[in-house]
Amino acid sequence: MRVLVTGGAGFIGSHIIERLIALGYSVTALDNLSSGRTENIHPSADFIQADITEPHLPRALLARKFDVIVHQAAQVSVLRSVDDPLFDAQVNLVGTARLLEYARHSGVKRFVFASSAAVYGNLNLPPIAEDAPTNPLSPYAMSKLAAEQHLRQFSQTDEIQIVILRYANVYGPRQSAHGEAGVICAFMHQMLDGEPLLIHGDGRQTRDFVYVDDVVAANVLALKPDAPPGVYNVGTGRPTSILELHQTLIGPELSPRYAPSRPGDVLHSTLDNTAIQSALGWAPIVSLAEGLARTWRYFFRSNGSTSAATPVLTAPLKAASPGRL
Repeated sequence: MRVLVTGGAGFIGSHIIERLIALGYSVTALDNLSSGRTENIHPSADFIQADITEPHLPRALLARKFDVIVHQAAQVSVLRSVDDPLFDAQVNLVGTARLLEYARHSGVKRFVFASSAAVYGNLNLPPIAEDAPTNPLSPYAMSKLAAEQHLRQFSQTDEIQIVILRYANVYGPRQSAHGEAGVICAFMHQMLDGEPLLIHGDGRQTRDFVYVDDVVAANVLALKPDAPPGVYNVGTGRPTSILELHQTLIGPELSPRYAPSRPGDVLHSTLDNTAIQSALGWAPIVSLAEGLARTWRYFFRSNGSTSAATPVLTAPLKAASPGRL
């Protein structure tokens, strides 16, 4: 099977490509490298450097044929979407539409789209199922929901099978501190710098943290020809407050810094994963403790030394050294 992975040099896309290569798929990565890095791309994958918003993109791809598109490329920062909603819509909505235009004319059989739990907004219905009302609170969330609706329209008129995966807060190695789920990455960079961890809001807001390997597994299942098309949540179903996350990483002795809540932030988000378990046989297998340990080891080693500069704090690295977290 020939698979095109957009955002293939980025956080989630590069992990998906690694898994697909290991499974024997023929994979091409497409990325504009605005945030992705070429070193993230598996050497056995083909690479196209291009922007999904370019008007000529579908034409440029017509020489290549793919069975499946796994669309991970996106503008993922809520704050940037608030500051520049036109850019956000150009990437997340127009970029998706251009890929669909290519898919319509090139024989693509299946389109797997990375959406977000942000489309639900603040619902006091934890855990949130796929049929819950949508109430996006930011341009980012609105553009993701609009792209979903565009995909659904295509699925009614074309023979492309559409699978929409609404991610909870994905974390893991290679993640950027920016975007909807960047708090774990941001915390770990602050730990490496010896800084008190910065919490926006009161810290009681909750998130559903899902490790990147589990998200990769969901994408692999979704691209299979016998996987039922539809909309699926990809989360653990377990809420974790930001204060709980702080205590897990640092312990109770050290207090965080606090800053005001940010525009577009959701208070509570936990996803019901019953539908994807039933339809695709997916379930998360990496616990938060294990996922944090793997992620910390990655950032600790990527820091380039065995001891980080800690001008403010020394406890975080001692308490969360690679062998003890």
